[in-house]
Amino acid sequence: MTNIDHHDCTEAREHQDRILRLQHHMSVAGIDLFLVTHNVDIYYLTGSMQSGYVMVPKTGEPVFLVKRSFSRAEVESSIRVERMGSFRQLGDTIRSCYSDMMREGARITMATEYDVLPVQQFERLKAVISDVDWIDGSTIFRELRMIKSPYEVSRIRISAIAAHRALEQAAAHVHAGMTELELIAHIEHIFRMQGHIGIVRMRGYNQEIVTGMVASGEAGAEPTYFDGPAGGRGLTPASPQGASRKVIAQHEPILVDIGCCIDGYVIDQTRTLVIGKLNETLQFAYEAAEAILRKTEQRLKPGTISETLYTEALAMAEAYKLADHFMGYGEDQVKFLGHGIGLEIDEWPVLARGFKQPLEPGMILAIEPKFTFPGLGVVGIENTYLITADGYVKLTTAPEGIITVNEDKG
Repeated sequence: MTNIDHHDCTEAREHQDRILRLQHHMSVAGIDLFLVTHNVDIYYLTGSMQSGYVMVPKTGEPVFLVKRSFSRAEVESSIRVERMGSFRQLGDTIRSCYSDMMREGARITMATEYDVLPVQQFERLKAVISDVDWIDGSTIFRELRMIKSPYEVSRIRISAIAAHRALEQAAAHVHAGMTELELIAHIEHIFRMQGHIGIVRMRGYNQEIVTGMVASGEAGAEPTYFDGPAGGRGLTPASPQGASRKVIAQHEPILVDIGCCIDGYVIDQTRTLVIGKLNETLQFAYEAAEAILRKTEQRLKPGTISETLYTEALAMAEAYKLADHFMGYGEDQVKFLGHGIGLEIDEWPVLARGFKQPLEPGMILAIEPKFTFPGLGVVGIENTYLITADGYVKLTTAPEGIITVNEDKG
């Protein structure tokens, strides 16, 4: 057996296991058929991201109905592939695939991902797939994807290695007088040469993310719409986040918050750099961020309730008298400490109030205590962790601590 054959077999087993787990959740929830519409969810089940829909029955064989490209889906997909045909005939096509379940006069329960499906497209689906009771299956899918397999962990480890290398080379490359844009372009080149696909996916509505946020001094502390503790000035109001044309100066924090996506799987990593030395306020805040992270690590084990990690971190920020600056500033503060990560950067669970899920083995979390000071910048750290049966494994491997760059460099 060749390496390629072994890789294909491994992925086929992965997708079969995911489908079986989805079918178990469907049986518990009383769902007869799941219409999977979201590109990332389709890829999660099939190994292909061609245009179409995946139909998963509560028992039996799933089908990938492909609009385009059918020939490529045939090669990539681990499950049966059929031509979708005309959208107007989609209901009849599905009935032909599952005639026993959708016999005349029968009424079934059909789920789909309400959290990402546009209303207009949903109305079109309802018009062509009649005699079904629609329900929201997005929670089932998000909970399904919370738990990562060893295969998924291996993909994220590869992205972590790339992020480590990018950070080291960024620290060797940065110098006073260069722009944030020049620095992120250097990092993106390093990432791309290691297999980064060039995008980092998000599920959140109207949320977009670039490869990473490189921001220095006051530009890093500028707020924006993005749901994160640091925004960055960005190049234009058309993309108001991340690196700008601001010139990097000595003695100011340089936040390097980068995400690398290889084989679809993302790592999230933040480090703080400085050319010279930070002032006492920023140094103290960075040390508080590391202390919060170390305390949080002690609670990373199965059974810990997700929201408690945020509330305990917030209490520590208050004890340091830095609560006003924790995870943003003023009305632009965000109300979380971290988030799940995988094929998308905003997966469940979220370490925030209202998330009652206990940590479980196989969850992967990005944890990012940061402090924002308007006019000065942002300092902090972010690691990605795998929850194990008895604790955690840190997947990010880049050196921690404030990374000091020689003032005479450049």
